Amino acid sequence: MPISYTKLFQLMEEKNIKKIDLRTKYGINPKTVNSLTKNRSVTIETMMKLCKILNCNIDDIVEYIPDTYNSNSDNNLDS
Repeated sequence: MPISYTKLFQLMEEKNIKKIDLRTKYGINPKTVNSLTKNRSVTIETMMKLCKILNCNIDDIVEYIPDTYNSNSDNNLDS
């Protein structure tokens, strides 16, 4: 998946928030935390909740990494 949550975990470390805190203190489902750890997709609702917890914007916690092998597929979006 072309998504990375590395920035999320870096920001959490800076703010001294652990993954277990997301589950216990903030009520984020353990499966969702697991998805974040594995760079899998999560809902926009989850992203908004994380932004509220960390007092940040979405681009502070997620990064899009484009597929280099499929770069021509963007040209098909206008078709």
